[in-house]
Amino acid sequence: MTDSTLVTSPASAPFRRFAPGGPTRRAIAAFRGGGRVADAAAVLFLALLGVAILWPGLLTAYDPLEATPGTTLAGPSLAHPFGTDYLGRDLLSRVVFGTSRTISASLLAVTIGLGVGSLLGLLAAYFGKWVDVIVSRVIDVLLSIPGLLLSMVVVVALGFGATNAAIAVGIASVATFTRLMRSEVLTVTNLTFVEAAHHIGAKRFTVLFRHVLPNSYSAVLSMTALQFGASILWIAALSFLGYGAPPPQPEWGLLVAEGREYIVSSPWLTLLPGLVIVLTVLSISRINSIFSSTRKD
Repeated sequence: MTDSTLVTSPASAPFRRFAPGGPTRRAIAAFRGGGRVADAAAVLFLALLGVAILWPGLLTAYDPLEATPGTTLAGPSLAHPFGTDYLGRDLLSRVVFGTSRTISASLLAVTIGLGVGSLLGLLAAYFGKWVDVIVSRVIDVLLSIPGLLLSMVVVVALGFGATNAAIAVGIASVATFTRLMRSEVLTVTNLTFVEAAHHIGAKRFTVLFRHVLPNSYSAVLSMTALQFGASILWIAALSFLGYGAPPPQPEWGLLVAEGREYIVSSPWLTLLPGLVIVLTVLSISRINSIFSSTRKD
């Protein structure tokens, strides 16, 4: 059989697709171009979220609490891009004004989890012995309970509300940061420059906060962005279940809960706020991957 037969035969088709300029290379190039588009879309979407938090009136002219009985359950249109709810309130304005409440609660939750978890992991790994035993047992208890369930238990104990829901989510995320911080500190404390700092007579807390902490925080900061997205989902879930801000205050999870009664006749009441939640979490994850690849380079 000749070489030309091999090139033109159907059996050789799987090998031809790897040739320069073939379909595989074009697909890879298209995928890379799509990555850049996704990066730009994520940046643009997060910029819109920033405007919604700092200046919500720029994105909508409607009052999120003002009911208009004559326009109840109106579909998406130029006047109301997200439609209206069962009281005639503009859904886009409620999503925009609910952005600040949901994002602020998520930031508070991440701050609590990051601060408390990092401190516990740092102390447990560096001092060891009974400190490590106590912290490890507490973390084992927290990890044995699903995060959302633990958040519900805490928010019931504290009382309903957006702030208490944020505190509950923050407490539930402490274990994640503690475990990661502990593993990073254990790695760093065995490095040569830390041992050298001890040998030249540096105090333990000086070594801890000047040498160990700065070199252990990169992985924890990467986890912060991922945990921020998870906190948004947990805050929205608690609000959906009625543990967040009380009506008529707009909050993303509450908007989804209010629209579920009309999911058949007016599906946009649930789908559009849910889409905003999904896009927010995906955009945060995408931005985190951009910064992670930049640090590696």
